[in-house]
Amino acid sequence: MAAFQRPTFCCCRKVLSVPNKRDAPGCGKPAAAPVDIASASNFQHFQLRHFHLSLELDFESREMLGCQVLELCALPQPEQPQPAAASSARALVLDAHQSLLIHSVDCQLFSSSAGQLSYSLTYRLEPFTDYGSSLTISLPAALRPHQAFQVIIKYTSTDGPAIWWLDPELTCSNSKPFLFTQGHSVCNRSFFPCFDTPAVKSTYSATVRVPAGIQVLMSATRSTYVEREGAFQFHMEYPVPAYLVALAAGDLLPADIGPRPPRSRIWAEAPLLNVATNKLNGLVERWLCKAETLFGPYVWGRYDIVFLPPSFPIVAMENPCLTFIISSILESDEFLIIDVIHEIAHSWFGNAVTNATWEEMWLSEGLATYAQRRITTETYGAAFTCLETVFRLDALHRQMKLLGNDNPVSKLQVKFEPGVNPSNLMNLFTYEKGYCFVYYLSELCGDTERFDAFLRAYIEKFKFMSVVAQDLLEFFLGFFPELQEQCVASKEGLEFERWLNASGPPLLEPDLSHGSGLTKPVETLFKLWTSETLDINTVSNIDISKWKTFQMVLFLDKLLDRSPLPHEIMTRLCKSYSSLLDSMNTEIQIRWLQIIVRNSYYPDLYKVRRFLENQTSRMYTIPLYEDLCGGTMKSFAIEVFYQTQNRLHVNLRRTIQQIFAQSTNPLAVATATTGTVVPPVLDDKPAETANSAISLRDVNVSA
Repeated sequence: MAAFQRPTFCCCRKVLSVPNKRDAPGCGKPAAAPVDIASASNFQHFQLRHFHLSLELDFESREMLGCQVLELCALPQPEQPQPAAASSARALVLDAHQSLLIHSVDCQLFSSSAGQLSYSLTYRLEPFTDYGSSLTISLPAALRPHQAFQVIIKYTSTDGPAIWWLDPELTCSNSKPFLFTQGHSVCNRSFFPCFDTPAVKSTYSATVRVPAGIQVLMSATRSTYVEREGAFQFHMEYPVPAYLVALAAGDLLPADIGPRPPRSRIWAEAPLLNVATNKLNGLVERWLCKAETLFGPYVWGRYDIVFLPPSFPIVAMENPCLTFIISSILESDEFLIIDVIHEIAHSWFGNAVTNATWEEMWLSEGLATYAQRRITTETYGAAFTCLETVFRLDALHRQMKLLGNDNPVSKLQVKFEPGVNPSNLMNLFTYEKGYCFVYYLSELCGDTERFDAFLRAYIEKFKFMSVVAQDLLEFFLGFFPELQEQCVASKEGLEFERWLNASGPPLLEPDLSHGSGLTKPVETLFKLWTSETLDINTVSNIDISKWKTFQMVLFLDKLLDRSPLPHEIMTRLCKSYSSLLDSMNTEIQIRWLQIIVRNSYYPDLYKVRRFLENQTSRMYTIPLYEDLCGGTMKSFAIEVFYQTQNRLHVNLRRTIQQIFAQSTNPLAVATATTGTVVPPVLDDKPAETANSAISLRDVNVSA
């Protein structure tokens, strides 16, 4: 989820403390279920063995009719007398959402003596936080610990944060409606009632009915279409947390990629399919094979990618077997490579082994970022990996300047108070500070291949489990006993505890000298443009037309940080680079347009208008609206928004309106040319939170 990076649901996780008492190092048994203050559920009292979803999608009414069957077992609670342990399981509490309409709850008990017993259960839906509710279900008195039972919930899901309904006009083909879900991190409680915590994993299955002509995909290991029933059927045979259950439905077409028989397939709307296939054919299998060499077998069977319409609110999401990725990224090859490889890395780090709480999201993102960079180093060389790392760390330091060294969100383990939504917090620390800690661990063992072996053993030991940092670090010291003897965990200034709980930048950053051949020209050109006296002859002799995308965006980000520039420098920049940059990919264009806005360079403002008229993606619109409203061009921003808002998803419109509302009321501001007042977008759903102090380009990270 870098300097102007894309909006993701970030992932600034949090919740809870880690128990101090643990099993012996290397035993492979993760900690007892931690407390998760982002979950209203009593997941510690039950074992979830499997659940099934029967869904019917009604695009016209924008409703999802659901019937959920949860297969559960009541657990006795430790340190409680048996009667108390039995009574503690008399209520099942699930995470839900105010957008869920519960119709009925039933139960079936199974016993050897009485056979199957059926009950109709009472329930209540109560507020929990602004991002969810608690569904408390009274269980039969006859239920006993270790007894298997089923809970059947019939419900309707409408306009919750996990479910995104798109009219045909918001799709690439403009032909049929579209739906996708986005569960990270605590949104799937509006998709179906669940234990919405990464501490709980289970298998699942689903049956989905849709109108004719709509293709349905889910994050599942097996899928079939039963024509006589008009239903898609799915089964995920490996345990996953609730947030990794994902669904997409629309006018999607497939194309196999890779060797025969292929294990990867591209799904996209017709206008995008050939482009996506041509860009990724052969590469995905190459990346998967390299990842398997480094980290062990790919356990999920298929690895498919679905390219979603530009309304997808983040860049990519690592749903098992089916990566979701925004179609807009197809315009930028290097970002596409990095984003897909990052999601592949999650197949091991995040999906197979998962952080048990949102407090320790770095266990997913930091390890996945390290794994991503091992793959790119082996595939594209150390110089390319170092260049991408410099770009990301540059963004991390920018964010650090904005937040301050003492800001608690810069910790790898952040304690959040009840009510804080993990989905709304965006920062790079879980990615880049987490990566730096993992890199430091690799340096301690003294050999990259030895650390690869440790990561393979870690995956094998904790596969399909949810873990905390202590699991990783104890297993690390058990795997390298010589390091434990050297007391590396307590090395002054680099203590493991300090890495986890100290705020501020990473305690140690990697050696990126292998990328100096790519990064030094960027530094040189930036210094030339920002020196007291511009040496235009030397500048003119530097040809940037052959630079890599990451070199270009690193250079432009540095200029953005220095903006506003002297007017004569801005004029020279435009004369030197404008025609070249206008022809480059969108990641480069967005930064150049931000420079135009931050420097109030009116001669090129028409390019900003043209760009916003053609973009419907959150990651390419929000940064410009933030910069326009942060300077003197708010009336221009409102005018453009008024002319284009009907082409934007309602959630994006809310976010832009929130940006307008941070200074003066947008309804009271006349447009620059027409004097028109912008009408409000009427909706009963609250606007997304916007942060006036920190812009998206400073805090966004990849999924």
